[in-house]
Amino acid sequence: MELTSGIARKKLLNPTFASLWLIMFLVEFVKGALIVSILPVYMGNVLKLSAFAIGLSFSMQYIGDNLFRSPAGWLIERLGFRRTMSLGLCITLGAVAMIAFLPNMGFLVLGCALLGIGTAPLWPCVLMGITAVTEENNNFATAMGVIQISSLGGTGLGPVIINFFLHDSYRPIFWFLLGCLSLVVLVSLFLPGKSGGSTAAGTANAAIPGVTSSSAKSGGMLSQLRASIRHIRAHLNVSPLLYPALFLQSFAVGLLTPVITLYVRTELGLSPATFSAMLVIGGGITVLGLIPIGKLVDRLGTRWFLHIGFALAAASIGLFALSREVSLVWLFVILIGCSYALILPTWDTMISHMLPSGEKGTVWGLFLTIQGSGMVAGPIISGKMWDLIGPTAPFLASSATMAVLFFLHIGLARTEKASPKP
Repeated sequence: MELTSGIARKKLLNPTFASLWLIMFLVEFVKGALIVSILPVYMGNVLKLSAFAIGLSFSMQYIGDNLFRSPAGWLIERLGFRRTMSLGLCITLGAVAMIAFLPNMGFLVLGCALLGIGTAPLWPCVLMGITAVTEENNNFATAMGVIQISSLGGTGLGPVIINFFLHDSYRPIFWFLLGCLSLVVLVSLFLPGKSGGSTAAGTANAAIPGVTSSSAKSGGMLSQLRASIRHIRAHLNVSPLLYPALFLQSFAVGLLTPVITLYVRTELGLSPATFSAMLVIGGGITVLGLIPIGKLVDRLGTRWFLHIGFALAAASIGLFALSREVSLVWLFVILIGCSYALILPTWDTMISHMLPSGEKGTVWGLFLTIQGSGMVAGPIISGKMWDLIGPTAPFLASSATMAVLFFLHIGLARTEKASPKP
């Protein structure tokens, strides 16, 4: 992917990075508002749809997002940075319009699927953009901390702000969300594109015997796909331990997502206000730690931050499930927030060091698809564990998953240390 020279400025805060930050914040704001606050009530209470229809719609959104991340990464290398992002955002805009103005089960399910497909290019594009922005200064982790703030901030603020405006009519809210998406489509048009073809794609094709950049461009989509696969097989040299680690990293979170509210309310007996305060404190600690941790990771490397982060997460999540004393619960919430401040900017930084020289967008998409599948599987298994074993089971399983990640990362760190630097 060739980005314009402005993206590689020495300072992190440049127009391209600011545009990516704004796009990420507003898209996550819209998704958070829709998924958490609007659609469950709108589809259930207003449209009187069944729980099956609501569950199917949500599943289609997650499946669409996850399945299309790999194709999105591949398209970045071919269509360019700007076109891929703009195409995805236009699909997202159309999806929200369909949800807003076609209140029919079939269109709502299709709209949710398109919402997932449209947002699938978001993370591959952002990660490719960050790679280009930070290439000269080697400050990927710092940039990831800043981007994670936009992502977490948008996801958290979307439901909170929209709840203040939920009254009798949903139409003004839908128009507001469509306005936010129209803005990000406009912003995406000013992102760097490609000039004379993709540099990364050209590097990929040039590295394959018998294939040149020009022949790959003229050979059609199927030949380009085959060339990409051959290049990735030849140049992607990562430990086999990375693939289960990618899955487990999001699986641990997916185990907690559907049961955390129910657990706090029914098992711990805490009020909604107390639970909201816990989310604010835990999430706030994570957000506040992202940039300082990112800066330290850029200076000191990823290894010990992930060692400590996974070990701390395993211990604090497990003890959270076994505690009934409110003061201890608060302590473990704080420790969980600290652990994710260590993990979030550091994990993607570690992965960025493993990418081959060509086809970075495709590999990012592949890794994100594997990682996202954990968020699909986690909630399904979590519900079954709650019903069959007990309320603490999903939390203990998440804790055990983090412990497995700790040991997998030890293996990954040793493999990386033993591998010669390119």
